Amino acid sequence: MLASDTSTSVVIRSAGDADWPAIALLDATSFGRFSHPESLTSWRSQIPTDGTVLACDGEDVVGMAHYLDMLLTVPGGAVLPMAGVTIVAVAPTHRRRGILRAMYAELHNRIADARYPLAGLTASEGGIYGRFGYGPATIEQEFTVDRRVARFRSDAPDPGGVRIVKAADHRDELEEIFERWRRRTPGGLVRPTALWDELLIDRERVRRGGTELYTFLHSDGYVLYRVFGDDPMSVRVWEFVAATTDAGIALRRALLGLDLMEKVVLYSHPADPLPYLLTDQRAVRTSYCEDDLWLRIMDVPTALEARTYQADMSAVLQISDGFRSDGGRFAFEVRDARARCTPTNAPAEVHMGLDVLGSLYLGAHRATSFATANRLHCKDSELVQRLDATFASAVPAALGYGF
Repeated sequence: MLASDTSTSVVIRSAGDADWPAIALLDATSFGRFSHPESLTSWRSQIPTDGTVLACDGEDVVGMAHYLDMLLTVPGGAVLPMAGVTIVAVAPTHRRRGILRAMYAELHNRIADARYPLAGLTASEGGIYGRFGYGPATIEQEFTVDRRVARFRSDAPDPGGVRIVKAADHRDELEEIFERWRRRTPGGLVRPTALWDELLIDRERVRRGGTELYTFLHSDGYVLYRVFGDDPMSVRVWEFVAATTDAGIALRRALLGLDLMEKVVLYSHPADPLPYLLTDQRAVRTSYCEDDLWLRIMDVPTALEARTYQADMSAVLQISDGFRSDGGRFAFEVRDARARCTPTNAPAEVHMGLDVLGSLYLGAHRATSFATANRLHCKDSELVQRLDATFASAVPAALGYGF
C-alpha cells in the first residue's frame, strides 16, 4: 500500500479481485454508461498483474488508472511494446486534490519498471495529458458524405471484388486482413482474441441506437457499419480496414452505393483520397478533425531507433520531461532510414518537450508547426525543416482501435 501525496486521507494502492465491482461502478459513473460484465472481463484480460492503480478514501474507490499490455506498429513496420493507459477516472466527489497526479506517478513508475518504451492513451478530455508528457500522435478525421450527390469521377478506379457477408462467419478472413493492415500502418495495434470476441459479439448496448453490424468484405479489406434512423436513413462506419489501395477504393464505392441511405459517415486520416475520387469534393464534408492516439516516449533511444525515417539528418536534441526523468540530451543521427540515438553532453541544437516528441513520432505532425507555436526551439530554420522531412511517414498513421 502506498501513501498518497495529496492532502487528504486518500491512499494509492494496487487492485485486487474484490475491487472490480467498485471499479465497474466508478467507470459507469465517470463515463455515463455501464459496461457489460463480459466486456469488462475482455478488457481486464489485457491488464498485467500490476497494471491497475486505485485511489481509495477509506473503503471507497475514488480514483483509478489502468494500463493494457499492447503492441504498436511504428513507421517502417517495427512493433514496440506499449502500455495502453485506459479507464482513468477520479470520482466527481474528489476533484482537485492531486489524485490523478498521484495515481499517474505510481502507474508510470510501474510502466517504466516493466521497460515499456512507449505509453499511449486516447483522451476523453484534450487538456489533461500534455503535462504528463503525452502528445497527440495520430489524427482522426470524420467525413460525412452526402450520398445522394456523391458521384465517382469517370477516371476513378473501380476495382470491384466486394461481397456482402456476416462478419462472424468470416472471422478468420477479417483477422488476417486486419493483421496485414496493422503491420504496415503506424499506430496499428495487435488485437488479441478476447477483443475480437468482444467486437464480433456485437452487443446491443454498444450500438448507440444503430442496427447490428453489416459487413462488406474484400480479399484485402473490410468495412463494418451500422444503419441509423428510419426516414431518412444514414450509415455510420464502425471499422474500415484496407490493406491495399484497391481494397480501400472498392469499399468506398460499396458504401456510396447504398441507394436508400441519405449520408455515410466514416472515419479516416487527413490524407484520405475519398474527396479526390468524386466529381464534387463538396459532397465530402469534414465533420470533425480530432486527436486520437496520444504517445509518451518512456525510452527515447529505444523508440527513436526502432522506426525508419524519410531523410538523413544529424542534430543534438534536448528533450524536457516535467513529469518524470525520461528526457535528456541525445545525439540523433539518421542515415539510410535508420537512426542512432545516444546520450550526449554536446550543446543542444533543438529543444522540445517530451509531448512534442510524442506528436512527431508517428509522422502525423510537423516540427515546423511546433516551432511556430513556440513549443520547439531551434535557431536554424533549415534544421527544423529537416526534422519535418525526416520524421515524415510514407504510410499515414492511424490508430488500430480505441481503448
